[in-house]
Amino acid sequence: MVVIFYFITTAMKFVVSTFLLVCVGFFLLASRSEGGCVDSGLCCAGRDHTCVSEGWRPDRSHGSCYCDQACGATLDCCHDYRQFCPAVSCEVSEWSAWSGCAEPCKATFRVRRRQVVREPQNGGVPCPHVQEYAGCAEYWSRRREECRQSFVPALITTGGYGNARRKRDVSTEQELSGYCVEFQLMFLTPGCLHTSGSHTRWMQYLREGHTVCVECQPPALSSGHQQCYGDGQDAKKNQFLQWQAVGAPRCRGTWKRIRRLASCTCPTVHSFLFI
Repeated sequence: MVVIFYFITTAMKFVVSTFLLVCVGFFLLASRSEGGCVDSGLCCAGRDHTCVSEGWRPDRSHGSCYCDQACGATLDCCHDYRQFCPAVSCEVSEWSAWSGCAEPCKATFRVRRRQVVREPQNGGVPCPHVQEYAGCAEYWSRRREECRQSFVPALITTGGYGNARRKRDVSTEQELSGYCVEFQLMFLTPGCLHTSGSHTRWMQYLREGHTVCVECQPPALSSGHQQCYGDGQDAKKNQFLQWQAVGAPRCRGTWKRIRRLASCTCPTVHSFLFI
């Protein structure tokens, strides 16, 4: 009987001791769970070694943790960093209208801009470019003198430019109808295939041997002239003619005139515009 009582007493002491140890463990864990970005009120940009707190890390270890933007890459963020410091992506406005050409009587550029409405925070998506350039050409000098003879060789751009360029040089007394010219591309420089800007992406569809359509429309077709400069109307049969992409001096080449049409029927990616 004494032996049984001894074993029961020992077992009860073991259970009590284990219970106390578990309680102490939970107490310590609870005390260590405090801290983090919320309790410290920290949320810092970039890599900031002073932006540090005590708390749980993503690897479930406890100790020093950070509340700065770089902690995501270094894997030492506090457990509540994402909740307390949410990523905010950059926000930009709509594009402005295209400006006029930078200079008259030459192949030059136009520009459009957009504004940053909200800066990125806490690792959000960075801002895209806020300024964009595209090819452009004006037909009159600042003295209102015609300068068509300056455009050598023929200058072309994407057909979409026709919707944006200004028509202020078109005579209102006489309605001018445009036309289309088909060419076969004979040669183009490597610069046509290595473009990055959105306004030069159309050049990537140029291929030697392909047939392209180039539209002649006002104001490139102005009153007093029956053709666009560079359309090859006076060229000999199978003569190689030169062309250049406006806005990308490294994209140029030669083509042969096939025929003149009343309207263009080429696919959009092979439809261009005389400047």
